[in-house]
Amino acid sequence: MRALISVFIAMFMLAACQSSPVPPAQGPATAQPAVAAQDIGASDHGSLDDYRLGSGDKLRVIVFEEEGLSGEFQVDGSGLVSMPLVGEIRAAGQTVRQFEVAVEDSLRGAYLRDPRVSAEVLDFRPYYILGEVNRPGTYPYISGLTVLNAVATAEGFTYRANQRNVYIRRAGEGEEQRYPLSSTTQVNPGDTIRIGERIF
Repeated sequence: MRALISVFIAMFMLAACQSSPVPPAQGPATAQPAVAAQDIGASDHGSLDDYRLGSGDKLRVIVFEEEGLSGEFQVDGSGLVSMPLVGEIRAAGQTVRQFEVAVEDSLRGAYLRDPRVSAEVLDFRPYYILGEVNRPGTYPYISGLTVLNAVATAEGFTYRANQRNVYIRRAGEGEEQRYPLSSTTQVNPGDTIRIGERIF
């Protein structure tokens, strides 16, 4: 009898071992990242999702099924965009989505029953760099621009340049602010960058 019980116990343990999943081997190839990919460097790279339009920006505006109302338009010095039928629409200080809604509201009723508008920035307004760089001036903005990119475009620092800090006056602000001069310091369209002189 004891032998029979021992056989049953052995069979039960064997079945349990076969039904238990074997955990996968852990190694460098299967290790999961501690941070999601979209979170890596989120604070370093900046975003133009909340970008506010300003004078000098060039927009492409598409009014669906209305080619005569679509086209490329410049934000003028007054912050306005002149469009067919509706005339001038305020763009400065608005996000692209807010501008789309403003165009839709202007067209709705008198001109179109249910207008659908899409807008995008074709060319951002330029930025300005001055101070201790070899070629100070006005340069076209590209997405993701950093201070070091801007300095490189201006042919580098002069030998007198302070390479620790940079002064930036953001578009729409009255005063410049000091920022660390690093590879992650962002430049926005319309900013004025000043590279100061180091103290010997």
